[in-house]
Amino acid sequence: MTNVEQWGIFELELPGPVDGNPFVDIDLSATFRFQNRSIQVSGFYDGTGIYRTRFMPDTPGIWHYQTQSNSESLAGRSGSFECLPANAGNHGPVRVHNTYHFAYADGSSYYQLGTTCYAWTWQGEALEQQTLETLQTSAFNKIRMCVFPKDYLWNKNEPEQYPFEGSVDAWDFSRFNPAYFQHLEKRIADLRALGIEADLILWHPYDRWGFSNMPAEVDERYLHYILARLAAYRNIWWSLANEYDIMKEKSTGDWDRFFRIILEHDPYQHLRSIHNWDGIGGLFYDHCKPWVTHASVQSSHFEKTRVWRDSYRKPIIFDECRYEGNVPNAWGNISAREMTHRFWLGTTNGAYVGHGETYLNNDEILWWSKGGKLIGGSPPRIAFLKKILADAPQGGLEPIDGMADYNYPCVGSNTIPYLLYMSIYQPAAIRLKLPKERSFAVDLLDTWEMTITNLAEDVGDIVTLELPSKPYMALRFREKEPA
Repeated sequence: MTNVEQWGIFELELPGPVDGNPFVDIDLSATFRFQNRSIQVSGFYDGTGIYRTRFMPDTPGIWHYQTQSNSESLAGRSGSFECLPANAGNHGPVRVHNTYHFAYADGSSYYQLGTTCYAWTWQGEALEQQTLETLQTSAFNKIRMCVFPKDYLWNKNEPEQYPFEGSVDAWDFSRFNPAYFQHLEKRIADLRALGIEADLILWHPYDRWGFSNMPAEVDERYLHYILARLAAYRNIWWSLANEYDIMKEKSTGDWDRFFRIILEHDPYQHLRSIHNWDGIGGLFYDHCKPWVTHASVQSSHFEKTRVWRDSYRKPIIFDECRYEGNVPNAWGNISAREMTHRFWLGTTNGAYVGHGETYLNNDEILWWSKGGKLIGGSPPRIAFLKKILADAPQGGLEPIDGMADYNYPCVGSNTIPYLLYMSIYQPAAIRLKLPKERSFAVDLLDTWEMTITNLAEDVGDIVTLELPSKPYMALRFREKEPA
């Protein structure tokens, strides 16, 4: 009997008809059963007469399956496999947890620290491997990436493959190119092995090939195909679009329809979002809609975090708050110190933040688009933040008011503070109002120098602590056990 680990992939490969157009003529699905549960998944044609169904089991034990199809050769195929407990490092898919936060399916906390490499999966084997090697030694646990090729500044090269058969002037939108998607899913599997979530952007406006304005029936067929191929990967997030509000050929009704298709046809209910262009918020998609799991925003207005949390009652991710780099465009030339500052500002306001890097070079290999190497100063500082968050309370960090005379952003759990960030300010002392009848050790964190200095042990209630008069400092509070 075949063995598959929990939240791994069981794949059924079947030979089938090649006549006509298998992408549109053949329907294939499979029903997977465990005890009194039944889950149906769609299958797909993978070229050269091969059909596949993929399933991600979430419970150890014996699972049984049976296929359904309008093709006699594919229908009624049955069998079973054993799902074994997850291996070390496999925590399952990421879910929304405690309204505003995330956790893995096994209950482990997930503090999102994202980066952006829109076009990295079609840059050729050498550069793609370099990107994976860079990610392996980074702190990032999510990457925003596109399904379709991207045409934009410093990204004008043609991909080695295209998602459809045909050519730029005459795509056959009724026939997918399996090789293109096989390569994409290989990279998603590579990310999974590194423990990195693939925030997969399904459409985007930076297109010269015609993929951003396909007919409605092609959009839907593409969406069903991508769901059938990729939903079984535990590290998938669905981002319907990058900067959806400048894709004028699609209406709000179209995005609503796409969300509903994912909601109804993703058996595993992966996280779902959509990303805006307008940074003020006037053109945000309505994140209150039930099919949106979290708000993915392009904005640097961290002061709006509480308003958006209260409005949407969902996690807030500042997926794009401008990029560290030196390109002429203002969106891509903030300093490493500013990028680091924004990560701390977002974190201590109860949100999550995304990174990008856009340093010019003669080869036009900018991380934010093509991947390669990270050369900026913020990634090691983001790794320092990750180290601090590794010891944070389980369940997510909630905003806490009134911890100091000046209301610096502060987060903790159940009114117990964990991090307070003094941002651009450089006080020589701080007067803290800690919970009464509790005792804390207080550490000074230099977010740029990445140092930890103990300031006090066994303090509580109202206390004044001296500080070094430097900006970008934070305080960490560690509650002491009663003697």
